[in-house]
Amino acid sequence: MPRGPIFQDTYKPQFSGHETFPLRYGWLKKAYDAVAERAGDPNSKAVFTSEDAIARFGVGKNMVSSMRHWATCCGIIADGESANELTTTELGDQIFGKNGLDPYMEHPASLWLIHWHLAGRPEKTTWHWSFNNFPGATFERERLVQALEKVAEDRAWPRVSATTVRRDVECFLRTYAAKIPSGKTSPEDTLESPLSELGLIKAVGKRDGFRFARGPKSTLGNGVFLYALINFWKHYSTAQTLSFEAIAHEPGSPGRAFLLDENDIADRLLDLEEFTDGAFRWSETAGLKQVFREVSLAEDTALDYAVSDYQPKKAKAAA
Repeated sequence: MPRGPIFQDTYKPQFSGHETFPLRYGWLKKAYDAVAERAGDPNSKAVFTSEDAIARFGVGKNMVSSMRHWATCCGIIADGESANELTTTELGDQIFGKNGLDPYMEHPASLWLIHWHLAGRPEKTTWHWSFNNFPGATFERERLVQALEKVAEDRAWPRVSATTVRRDVECFLRTYAAKIPSGKTSPEDTLESPLSELGLIKAVGKRDGFRFARGPKSTLGNGVFLYALINFWKHYSTAQTLSFEAIAHEPGSPGRAFLLDENDIADRLLDLEEFTDGAFRWSETAGLKQVFREVSLAEDTALDYAVSDYQPKKAKAAA
């Protein structure tokens, strides 16, 4: 039986909002700045809908709407207290705020955090299902479309058309898969979205062939991995322990969302106790492989660990 948030009866699918545009370079910073400038304004949503929005952002009306969509889905801005208010998030403040850690998204930690918000969380159906529930490693575009249409049909989701799913899959692939370069294309032109730099989906063979790149992720720091682990744990279980199987294979887990293999996950879990000063620790006794936690699963705790990935790595003392 299929598992995960998407298969819960209360789940509400989302196959639109991006206006067919994948996340583009510079969009999150622009959206963050626009919302930050109107902090406390109960009508701050108007920054994306007012007549001067096109001039403000320098793109067309649909792109402005897409920009807001991506900034929301990526956890950079969120709805405020009133119906027409937007606010910046703590994650957005850390990355893009005054003295932000990475305003131009040049650090891989920023890309992995953004990816986690899209694929690790269930709100964006195609993103979450493709990384967490799709059964294959290689696929053609049409196969992914048909598989999602089948899920929508089986779940009896209302108002999900074949055209909507197809457009969402197209946007999904443009977000992650760099174009295969031609003789007239520079390497920079093959990268339409910053998330394509993660190399999670590769274009292979013929035009519509793709592959999920499962395996070790050298640019994924332990801080962002732990951020994702805490987020997953918080929604998955209230227990003080979490099994290796869940961390590696459960839909919505770091193992699934980051396309990690078991060896890479095990190596990261072995480092947990030292990395967290004992707040989290790995145990392998009597055949049970699991992580123990001594702290709450608070969002600010998770973000503190993620932020540590931006700091220069300390060299280990010589033995």
